[in-house]
Amino acid sequence: MNCKSTVESLFSSQSRNLFLFSAPTFVALAAAKFHIALVGNPNSGKTSLFNALTGLNQKVGNFPGVTVDKKVGFFSVEENNDTELIDLPGTYSLYPRKADEWVAYKVLMGADADVQPDMVLLVADASNLKRNLLFCSQIIDLKLPVLLALTMNDLAAKKGIKIDIEGLEAALGIPVVAVNPRKNKGLAELKKAIAALSLTSREICSKVADFIDVAALAPKAIEEVQLVFPELSKYSALHHLINFEELASKNDHDQIPEIVQKNNFNPTKSQAEEIMQRYTHIRQIMQKNVVEPGPLEKKLFSDKLDNLLLHRIWGNIVLLAVLFLLFQSVFLLAKFPMDGIEWCFTNASSWLSAKLPNGWWSDLFINGIVAGLGGIMVFIPQIMILFGIITMLEDSGYMARIGFLSDRLMRKVGLNGKSVMPMISSFACAVPAILSARNIENKKERLLTILVTPLMSCSARLPVYTILISLVIDDHYYFGFLSLQGLVMMGLYFLGTFMALLMSFIFKWFITIKEKSFFILELPIYRAPRWKNVGITMIEKARIFVTDAGKVIMMISLALWFLSSYGPGNEIKQIETQYAAKIAATPTLQDSLHRSMLAEKLNHSYAGKLGKIMEPAIAPLGYDWKIGIALITSFAAREVFVGTMATLYSVEEDDDQSLRQKMQSATHPDGTKIYTLPAALSLMVFYVLAMQCMSTLAAVKRETRSWKWPLFQLAYMTLLAYGMSFLVYQLFS
Repeated sequence: MNCKSTVESLFSSQSRNLFLFSAPTFVALAAAKFHIALVGNPNSGKTSLFNALTGLNQKVGNFPGVTVDKKVGFFSVEENNDTELIDLPGTYSLYPRKADEWVAYKVLMGADADVQPDMVLLVADASNLKRNLLFCSQIIDLKLPVLLALTMNDLAAKKGIKIDIEGLEAALGIPVVAVNPRKNKGLAELKKAIAALSLTSREICSKVADFIDVAALAPKAIEEVQLVFPELSKYSALHHLINFEELASKNDHDQIPEIVQKNNFNPTKSQAEEIMQRYTHIRQIMQKNVVEPGPLEKKLFSDKLDNLLLHRIWGNIVLLAVLFLLFQSVFLLAKFPMDGIEWCFTNASSWLSAKLPNGWWSDLFINGIVAGLGGIMVFIPQIMILFGIITMLEDSGYMARIGFLSDRLMRKVGLNGKSVMPMISSFACAVPAILSARNIENKKERLLTILVTPLMSCSARLPVYTILISLVIDDHYYFGFLSLQGLVMMGLYFLGTFMALLMSFIFKWFITIKEKSFFILELPIYRAPRWKNVGITMIEKARIFVTDAGKVIMMISLALWFLSSYGPGNEIKQIETQYAAKIAATPTLQDSLHRSMLAEKLNHSYAGKLGKIMEPAIAPLGYDWKIGIALITSFAAREVFVGTMATLYSVEEDDDQSLRQKMQSATHPDGTKIYTLPAALSLMVFYVLAMQCMSTLAAVKRETRSWKWPLFQLAYMTLLAYGMSFLVYQLFS
């Protein structure tokens, strides 16, 4: 008997693929929330299936006690709208090595009290079925209700692979459904199979024949474990013998270590024999149910493309070209929408100034709220373009090739190819990039990656680079299309990358963690980007920037308006009285006197006094006190720099100029320009290298479980930023 035949006996079906069911019966059984664990090999299409089933009805957290992402989604099966799908980390087998693989392992072994699935939905790549069936066969032997979803069927067809799904179902003893989550094909059939299998109890599945003769691997030891824990299948008992320390929640009486010692159980030998037996059986199943092309078949297009893109010389040239186009596009494509947004806010401020009566509330609205909004909205085009291009690179499969190309270089500085993914992801945001470093098995390489990843220029730095480059770098084009501003932008990104590699090379000599390093990376096939996914990502990232970063920018803008509009004692009032008298005496100079009054009020405000205190420390870098205020506020979020400048200059100036024009004309007390080429370059370098992000420090503390490393990171990055900025200012002055 098997789970598949049991399902068929419960429901009359005219198709072996479609498991029909009684909806009222299913609803009654599914009144309580039904939990499904989604598992599969990496790059098997598991994430695509999760997104296709759950859509936007998802939430992300952490598995209890570990810093591993826990993705949970909800979808409907007939009348039941509360089916929970738990996306477990990808793994190749039930022999885990990494932290995320241990999470999936413990859930499947029933050792995670917080995640107890009622069913396992296993995703397998039809174009690489032999390897995927190893994991499938192990789950079958756990005696869990399991459903196999075959993905990549279109790729399998291109390779000349033909699968007899009915024969595969019969051989495995479980339901098998072909799906294409990228095109939403097969999802209805999959849901019907889920509903049918939900009526199959674990007791019935426990009677399914073993995929291999598990008991023969360690007969006496397995039998004794089952006497202690009768609820365990033979294969579960074998794993409790191998991993009794990690599965301690099941071993309350410490009896399994005694069984291991008594029977001289050898876990390595048992594991090797098990894998050999499984592959022997898998080969038999493949011979009967899968038609594969011969070894001399023509290579697929993706294989031919890899000959170029993974070439030691041409591959790196293509990579540089891709990055070059990325940074050129950020400037070229975003130029006109950014100019349009800036024009709208400048004219809106002028119109409001003319229409609203003078008063503190109108000043707050125009110079606090509107100026702050302008500082947020103007950079949305660049944020969207950057994330859109990165999403296309990931979706196409090229991002993984970058890791493969970079492995040799990474190893020289103490990292490996898997470090490239978090570092490139950091171009978007350092926080999720640091979290993604969990995929690096080696502890030393993972720590080094976490320590240097924030040196990569995240999207929060983009507004700072943009406005400073526009102030001191000519809008010049070489050969009619190469933007000088884009080249400078690319240089800043390369500076951050170079310093990250350099610091990793230095740190590797001082971090003494000893652990063997290896680099195993499966390259996904090349696919055309899903333009809907690209569009959704661009809109979502813009929304996050406006809502999350925007809230911080607005709060700081309003706080800065207050700090720059008011001061201690009666100083502000006295200045207003003095200038009122001067304006009354010389009304022809009203405009210039009014601007002078605003500047003097700002100097005597709370913000001005705070800035003057720190000005001596930053003067050697070419900065004035206003930039000093921006450096402080940037610790909340780097992009707050622009909002800070917008508020400070709006409070000081009372005209129709844009923020860029105000900063362009800003001067020191001696009349010299503030934003000269040396000062702007120094400030850009400071923002490339400084740790100005509280969220990143919190993420590092969370991942390393200590304040030691985030504090070290804050110290070394601040000193590095100050020293390099000082050097740049002196060299260009």
